[in-house]
Amino acid sequence: MPGDGEGRSYGRLTAPQVAEDLSEQSIICLPVGSLEQHGPHLPLNTDTVIAERFAARLATHVAGRHDLWVVPAVPYGLSPEHAWSPGTITLTIPLYVSLIEALVAEYVRATPARTVLIVNGHGGNKGVLEALVHQLQRTHSVATCVVNPGSLAAGELKDGGEFPEVHAGIRETSLMLALASEHVRLELLPSGSLPDSGQREEIQRLVFGRGATWPWSSDDPAISTHGVIGGDPRRATAEHGQALIAAALDACTDVLDRLTPRTD
Repeated sequence: MPGDGEGRSYGRLTAPQVAEDLSEQSIICLPVGSLEQHGPHLPLNTDTVIAERFAARLATHVAGRHDLWVVPAVPYGLSPEHAWSPGTITLTIPLYVSLIEALVAEYVRATPARTVLIVNGHGGNKGVLEALVHQLQRTHSVATCVVNPGSLAAGELKDGGEFPEVHAGIRETSLMLALASEHVRLELLPSGSLPDSGQREEIQRLVFGRGATWPWSSDDPAISTHGVIGGDPRRATAEHGQALIAAALDACTDVLDRLTPRTD
């Protein structure tokens, strides 16, 4: 079994290798992200970069335990909360659901694998994916679940402040500094205070409140500054990002152990 992330890339296989190297114990790992504004300092494809690079590291991390193959990422997601911004591309819910289900159906048809792990880099996809995994399991007879790398370690590691982390703040910027530092442009952040401390209560109500669901937007000055909802990205570090990734990798290993028993 290859030991590095690129060696576990499904797209690099030849057709005969798929038949030779994959089995019913193999796991198809599907990264999903988005194409949306991430403040002045992060690229539109931030969520996709985090999902696919975390998936590659996960393939290496579990190589001795699970036969995981990383397939090409889905670079579009559900981003209506960012549709106000230039550059943001958002799918409709029916189209997104149809796309993910069609891809899972094709991997089930084209390979012997019967386990699918979805690595989700975008919070806006989470609600639909939580419902969709039930349908995927029932319709395609696959063992499946969704993991969210940015949230897996959130309960274990603090982000350097008490401000809620939602979008393009300390946590997401730290992850990008650890995974793709060449794409982080902190110098493009405007000078001045970020975030506004008065936004904390409204973020808790609109984004995290469980009693009511609101169609919030990342251009709402009540919760956002320059498209950022979270702590000041200038406080982000690659070291914090690496710690988040390490904790998420360990947590995801436990998830995979539950999803499919080891074969050794």
